[in-house]
Amino acid sequence: MANSGENGFPEVNPYAEEIVPLSGHNKTSEATLSSPNETEVDITKNTTGRALSHAANPQRGHGEPTQADITEFIEIAQKLEQELRAIVIGQDSIIRELLHALFAGGHVLLEGVPGLGKTLLVRTLSDALSLKFARIQFTPDLMPADIVGTTIVAEQVDPNGASPATRRVFSFQPGPIFANIVLADEINRATPKTQSALLEGMQEHTVSVGDRTRPLPQPFFVLATQNPLEMEGTYPLPEAQLDRFLLKIMVNFPKAEDLMRILDTTVGTQSLRASPVATGDQLLHLISVARAMPIATHVKEYAVRLLLATHPDQEEAPEQVHRYVRYGASPRGLQALIMTARVRALLSGRYNVSLEDIRAVAYPALRHRIVLNFDGLADGITPEQLIDTIIGELATEA
Repeated sequence: MANSGENGFPEVNPYAEEIVPLSGHNKTSEATLSSPNETEVDITKNTTGRALSHAANPQRGHGEPTQADITEFIEIAQKLEQELRAIVIGQDSIIRELLHALFAGGHVLLEGVPGLGKTLLVRTLSDALSLKFARIQFTPDLMPADIVGTTIVAEQVDPNGASPATRRVFSFQPGPIFANIVLADEINRATPKTQSALLEGMQEHTVSVGDRTRPLPQPFFVLATQNPLEMEGTYPLPEAQLDRFLLKIMVNFPKAEDLMRILDTTVGTQSLRASPVATGDQLLHLISVARAMPIATHVKEYAVRLLLATHPDQEEAPEQVHRYVRYGASPRGLQALIMTARVRALLSGRYNVSLEDIRAVAYPALRHRIVLNFDGLADGITPEQLIDTIIGELATEA
């Protein structure tokens, strides 16, 4: 169901030493848990065993970015965008929105019909960043253990034996979620039980199996895809899981000239692959730079008003929102607006976030967080139409 990409890294099980003999299992488990230094995996290391510096960890504080930080951010972002555009044809706006989420440190839900390059885009991104890549094909019979991993019985040489002998032990085998970039392909084809296996990893960047909670490698991104056409036998994502995706990006069909370029680059004998642009450490540093970018108070106030306008119980909400919306966007939507607007400003070469940045990122940040009621679904109203209305009314008030 899952496979890991080959980026020149050895396949290393960071939990290989989490071994419990079959005999006296309970007693040994208690001893193991009482000695966390021997079994806990350092959260500052990824699954390849390479150390990640605390200075590059986006969870830690970061001062105001310097001019050198901003210059490095723009240079790496431009190179990364060029690599993606050279291989993924006709999806320039999709690539830019994906970079918004990447440098904001969030997860992405890609929706589009088959054959538009969604999987290719994610795999190319992992190649360009020299990150460990894992692909999970979601199917109705996929189980949570197929994603997070499980404890297995393994053979181990007994060093205390008088002669070379083996013994059976319990050892945790990590699942494909223990990668830097995880592609959840056709995520809505798995059952809700299996979909929920991603929730803790997406929010907390940890995985709990049995009586242990293990950290995921950093950086960690989930990029999920779903097909809007074939809805038979699928399980729509619940609002709680949709809310954990920073952005929902709609992948549109290419234009005629883009289709010609796709023919020229894909049906021949040449095989294109992205060149490495940055490492995981560099990406973590750039995420910290984006998070530390200052933002004016009036811009934050505008984002708050925009979010509140999606709620039908707010008096300031437009009439269409009162009529067609059941639930509005959550506070995560506000966080998505601010974080991606910062990245958009930096990618545009600006050190200040404008109201236009907030308006531009409002569509991918809020479209999956607005829940329509029966009237909205019956009248064919889309979240994009409601966001258009809200932005228009806020502009009139200003």
